[in-house]
Amino acid sequence: MSITDIQNSSYADCPIRMILSRISDKWSILTLFTLTQAPVMRFNELQKTIPDISQKMLTVTLRTLEEDGLVKRQIYAQVPPKVEYSLTERAISLLPHINSLIGWAQENMNDILSDRKSYKKA
Repeated sequence: MSITDIQNSSYADCPIRMILSRISDKWSILTLFTLTQAPVMRFNELQKTIPDISQKMLTVTLRTLEEDGLVKRQIYAQVPPKVEYSLTERAISLLPHINSLIGWAQENMNDILSDRKSYKKA
C-alpha cells in the first residue's frame, strides 16, 4: 500500500474504507467464521450458532456478505423452501486474514482489558 492509498482512504467514498467497514462490522467476521464450521449451513443453524444475533440482523448480514461476493446463497425450489449458505472463494481467501486478526486479539486480549480498567480508573 502506498502513501497515496492511505491518504485516499480517508475520503468517505474510498472503496477500501467501504470494504473494510462492511467486513469489520459487529457480525460479519463472526458470520464468516461460523460458516467455516460446515460446507453449507441453513439460516436456523447459523442463528443457533450465533445466539446473540437477531433474525433481522443475521438476514441483513448475510445479504451484505452475499452482495459483496463473500457468501453464496443457494435456494432450492421445494416446499417448504430450503436455503443454504456457504463461503465463496473470495471469502475463503479472506479467512487467513481473519484468523490472523483473531489470533492477535487472543494474544492481546488480557493486556487490552487491563488497559481499559486502568483507563477507567484514571
